[in-house]
Amino acid sequence: MLRTFGVVLTAVTLAAVAGVTAAGAANTQAAPLGTPRLMTTVSPTATPTVACPPALPISGRVTGVTATTVTISYTLQFSGPPCGYDLPMTVLLFASYEDAATWQNPVAEAVTGLERNGQVTLDGLTPDTEYWFRFSDVEARRDPYVIGGPVRTEPVSGCGATATIDARWGSGFVATVTVRNTGSESLDGWLVRWRWSGDERIQSVWGGVSDGTGADVTIRNASYNGTVAPGGSTTFGLLASAGTAPSGITATCAG
Repeated sequence: MLRTFGVVLTAVTLAAVAGVTAAGAANTQAAPLGTPRLMTTVSPTATPTVACPPALPISGRVTGVTATTVTISYTLQFSGPPCGYDLPMTVLLFASYEDAATWQNPVAEAVTGLERNGQVTLDGLTPDTEYWFRFSDVEARRDPYVIGGPVRTEPVSGCGATATIDARWGSGFVATVTVRNTGSESLDGWLVRWRWSGDERIQSVWGGVSDGTGADVTIRNASYNGTVAPGGSTTFGLLASAGTAPSGITATCAG
């Protein structure tokens, strides 16, 4: 009887141990195949975006006109991309706004110097004709903003101007400019222009009215000498200051 009881107790004990082992195995069972696992993803570093100032990279304006030339002064605000352009700049001239807007059929072009503030003159133009201008840089990057104009070249007139320096001294000089009517019709007003080559500056004018400032000189007729008959002439004089007086003055005239 004792032997039978021991066998029964042993069997119960083994069964209990087996149950505990099976339960533990069930709790530690591996995840079935195909279960997704969490992956760590490294995001690429974003390239910073350059914020350009709210200003045009380049600006230009017409500062001189003759019958066959247009002079354009420019200012480059930012040098180099992404906000600006590389010098030298190319100035292109177009005969219509439509051609300028589409960059087609430029009639003239000129290359600037390496100065961020400078000017360039385009020549070989048709008198009494309207033009528009645009900019591109040395890498052919086209400026999308500026379409300058229209600017009209002066008509051909029978007006000529010659200048004579009458006296010089250490800080200045006096000159006389003669305006002649070389055409067949009377001049009803005249305009004389030139550009100083150095530091010359006009101090006073008689026989004319000064409209220009700085290096660009513009003299209009006075109220009493604007009418000049064919073959006739009139004069005006000027007093100018200068570190060194120029050897001469090359003037153009429009009537």
